[in-house]
Amino acid sequence: INAEYMGHSECLFFFENSSQPTMSQPVRDGEERLIAIIGDEDTVTGFLLAGIGDVDSRKNSTNFLIVKKNTPLATIEQTFKQMTSRNDIAIVLISQHIAEDIRYLLNGYNKTIPTVLEIPSKDIPYDAAKDPVLRRVKQQLGEGP
Repeated sequence: INAEYMGHSECLFFFENSSQPTMSQPVRDGEERLIAIIGDEDTVTGFLLAGIGDVDSRKNSTNFLIVKKNTPLATIEQTFKQMTSRNDIAIVLISQHIAEDIRYLLNGYNKTIPTVLEIPSKDIPYDAAKDPVLRRVKQQLGEGP
């Protein structure tokens, strides 16, 4: 995915694959798209301070989930499913250690938008070998299984 800065704080996403929309066919339809995040408190707080937070009181929804030690797995699963089914979200960021808990959902997820990206967290080291995006890139380059 290439992101092209179009001014006025607007970022459009385009695909280079000919079967996907091209530069003349933006994926977006003029609607704003959000970045969502599922992560530990420090990670989510950092992104919220950077300005990605969105609360829709009419729909009683947010674009973030702070996962604590006592957060039920069902809550994480439900939030992931909701975020990946929303039309107003372009990217879902998820801390890698939390992604491991719902790996079966991530492995079954095959939509392009919203794109799901695993990110490191403050206290748990990032393992590039577990990142499905990096594995796919290596596979396409002939460097992996």
